[in-house]
Amino acid sequence: MSVTITSIDIYRFSIPMKPFTIATGTMDHAQNVFIRIHTDIGFYGVGECSAFPMIVGETQDTCLVMAKYFAGLWIGKDALDIPARMQQLHDAVAGNTTIKSAFDIALFDIAAKNAGKPLYQFLGGEKRVIESDITIGISTPEVMAKKAIDFKASGANILKVKLGKGAETDVERIKQIREDVGPQMKIRVDANQGWSFDDAVFALLAIGAYDIEFCEQPMRTWYNDRLPELMKLSPVKIMADESVYNHHDARMQIESNSCDYINIKMAKSGGILEAKKIHDIAVERGIPCMMGGMLESRIALSAKLHFVYASPNIHFYDMDTCMLGHLVDPCVGGVTYDGYKLNISNAIGIGADADEEFLSGCDKITI
Repeated sequence: MSVTITSIDIYRFSIPMKPFTIATGTMDHAQNVFIRIHTDIGFYGVGECSAFPMIVGETQDTCLVMAKYFAGLWIGKDALDIPARMQQLHDAVAGNTTIKSAFDIALFDIAAKNAGKPLYQFLGGEKRVIESDITIGISTPEVMAKKAIDFKASGANILKVKLGKGAETDVERIKQIREDVGPQMKIRVDANQGWSFDDAVFALLAIGAYDIEFCEQPMRTWYNDRLPELMKLSPVKIMADESVYNHHDARMQIESNSCDYINIKMAKSGGILEAKKIHDIAVERGIPCMMGGMLESRIALSAKLHFVYASPNIHFYDMDTCMLGHLVDPCVGGVTYDGYKLNISNAIGIGADADEEFLSGCDKITI
């Protein structure tokens, strides 16, 4: 059988938040887009993406423009043929993975609803315990250490510390945080491409003394050729983030000995379909993965949790975006937090939707 796409609603889904700083810039609201893909059998699929211009190069406005174009391509097409639908988008426009991910997620929501299953079951997964880290944005060493103490007091077990603004200060940031939280907490760091090669060598050698789980993306992607050398020098394991958008990137990074781990994000992969390909290549080559994200609400987070349940090679969970200062929760249903552990009901599909009252204040386009 086929399920025909009849119309697509596109919303400017801006979520106010406390300012959050990483090496490449500061965000004071989540630049998200929410879509509903309506079908001829009486239900719709939901998708959401979060534009992070300093990382992926898309803005909320570019996502909205591309969403209108993509929606026009899909009217009258079969929603259940997910590979064909996504290939249609790739054939039409290169890149634009952030907005593509919202369309991909909505198709998987439709497919799982059509099968009468929660998405994780549709994907062949099963529930397990998922505990997220919690992220500390860049500030002074003193402010960051205070934040770490507060997170520890709230029950957090895993800290993700943003670095990449001054290698010497970065070392001091980690030194103070480790001294203040003690030896039990896991600490992982993310330089967000903020270091040069020499800075990366200096910082990684210095923070290696503080029991660091791994470092994400130490350098700009144009230094990918120097990652094998950095891998040999670093006492801290290296996780590829911006260096891996798709499964071809994953293959090249792994085969060139450029990473120990890979961070999978829907906004980079273009959604679940490509994320699964990255996951599977990493499985074949013994490279564990992390589930990461931008500034999505609990809608896209729900899709990510379903994907994690179906992806046994995802061992690390950076799924804290909704706890990083969203001042409004625009989601009904979906993921719930028990401290830093994530859970979701067995509702069919993704099990999450947008709050109608929040949507009433959002700009809307229907194709």
